[in-house]
Amino acid sequence: MTEQKLRVTLKRSLICQKPKLRRTALALGLRRPNDTVVVADTADMRGMLRVVEHMIAVEPAQTG
Repeated sequence: MTEQKLRVTLKRSLICQKPKLRRTALALGLRRPNDTVVVADTADMRGMLRVVEHMIAVEPAQTG
């Protein structure tokens, strides 16, 4: 069974963001604008993405 993946891109800077939002973005591996990471599509990750949803773009990752 293949695990679903999401491609997450940081679209806004972390400057002047609240500390909780900044820590969440860093925990996702997003450090500067236009950084992109691929994460597993799990409930935990969805919760983290929801916290910073106004600063990111999410799309399904291409497999293969």
